[in-house]
Amino acid sequence: MNIQIHSVKFDADKKLVDFVTQKVNKLTQFSDDIVSAEVFLRLENDQEKENKISEIKLEYPGGPLFAKKQSKTFEESTDQVIDALKKQITKQKSKLRQG
Repeated sequence: MNIQIHSVKFDADKKLVDFVTQKVNKLTQFSDDIVSAEVFLRLENDQEKENKISEIKLEYPGGPLFAKKQSKTFEESTDQVIDALKKQITKQKSKLRQG
């Protein structure tokens, strides 16, 4: 799977990039059909406590899957996005089986 990580308004350190890559790679346990993943890590208004946004778009048979979550840390928001995508993958797989 091809994974692209973009950090917007800041430079992501290697530890964060590795964390996100590892999490996204775990999605292959749910489906081998994922073509690619595009990850956007954004910093919103620095005044807010929950200003870390993770967005992940997966190229997947049957259409792209997308999730976006906002949290106090990138790790937390990435975990939430991965959970949301797991549900979408499971739902999509059952649709493809029925269709």
